[in-house]
Amino acid sequence: MDAATRTTWEALVRGGSIVGVLLLIWVLIGVVAAGQRGYFDGDDANCAKAGTIVVTAIAGPLNYMGANPKIECEVPQPSQ
Repeated sequence: MDAATRTTWEALVRGGSIVGVLLLIWVLIGVVAAGQRGYFDGDDANCAKAGTIVVTAIAGPLNYMGANPKIECEVPQPSQ
């Protein structure tokens, strides 16, 4: 591998690491926002609650700029 190729490769790896760290920080901020909104409290686990937690975590810092994502879902009930 010549010097130019090595330099390019190192730049790509370094850039990927930076993007990965920024993405991790973004999601952690979203998880903190979900925790502050009380989404992890209680025992009533359902798809709407799980979806809201995931979307809030993905929204990250947008939560602090007014985004308040909510998920609604209908789960079919078993027949009796």
